[in-house]
Amino acid sequence: MIDLLTDVVKESLVVAGMVFAIMVVIEYINVLTHGIWQRYITEKKWKQYLLGAMLGVLPGCLGSYMAVAMFSHKLFSLGATITTMIATTGDEAYLMLALFPQKTFILMGILVILGIVAGYLTDKFLKPKFLGNEFSENNLPVHENEKCTSYNFRELKNNIINPSPVRLFVSVLLTLLLAGIIYGIFMKEAETWMYYTIVISAIIVLIIILSVPKHFIEEHVWNHIIKIHLPKILIWTFIILLFITILLKYINLENYISDNMILVLIAAVLIGIIPQSGPHLIFVTLFAQGTIPFSILLANSISQDGHGMLPLLGESKRAFILIKGIKVGIALIVGFIVYGLGF
Repeated sequence: MIDLLTDVVKESLVVAGMVFAIMVVIEYINVLTHGIWQRYITEKKWKQYLLGAMLGVLPGCLGSYMAVAMFSHKLFSLGATITTMIATTGDEAYLMLALFPQKTFILMGILVILGIVAGYLTDKFLKPKFLGNEFSENNLPVHENEKCTSYNFRELKNNIINPSPVRLFVSVLLTLLLAGIIYGIFMKEAETWMYYTIVISAIIVLIIILSVPKHFIEEHVWNHIIKIHLPKILIWTFIILLFITILLKYINLENYISDNMILVLIAAVLIGIIPQSGPHLIFVTLFAQGTIPFSILLANSISQDGHGMLPLLGESKRAFILIKGIKVGIALIVGFIVYGLGF
């Protein structure tokens, strides 16, 4: 049990660290450009849908994490977030590309189209009022005459020699996380792409932390990201991962897959609700073996989003449930239609 808890704590820290890095970069770009890119994205919904689809179709969960960060900062609409979460297949994308690449590209194309259509229809017909209240304090702040640079080496040297308490604290935490990844304390069994992605991201964020003005560190990183977002994300990520890890340790999901394809399709959609990469590999494997039709893999892919939605639990549980509910409904409708067509 101690080993299980240790693994869950490590995984939660890595997820929270990735989200933290993304949020810092988003805030940094927003301040560096004085909010120009923010206005460019938010002024037209179709730009959000296209970007959401691009983030979602990227293998892994990094694009989904970014979409959640943008949604919680009111840069993405609800529909654009749904676009991302439908388009994504999480870490399963890597296995699918290895086992059946041509069919994987077809699957991804279908998911992108479905995601964009679903996102557009969601924003057109669904306007939940609670989102305005829960994210009312989450606008990305841009202050007048604020300046952030990462290439002022004189300032970088001074910040390293005489760091403020907040800068020192954040820098030490990032350095410890980076050292833990390099020396195998975290992500010991991670794939090479994930390992280097996290290491490079941590180095970039560390450079930002060491080089930006004191105002950015205190107002944007400390008062906004760390105090408002990070605790909730870390706590909820730990709770969900612990629950799922215990559940999967004592329940063999494959035993619940019967020869009745209708029940398997429903099971594929319901298992897709689990906010973790792993359980969905069952359907990838069964499809690769020719045991289940394409419709079941498609339904599961629509419903699932890997780890991508975990950070949203810390921001808004109602938004998490709403997005999952919409995805489940679409997965069931599309899954049964495609199955009825013989695929």
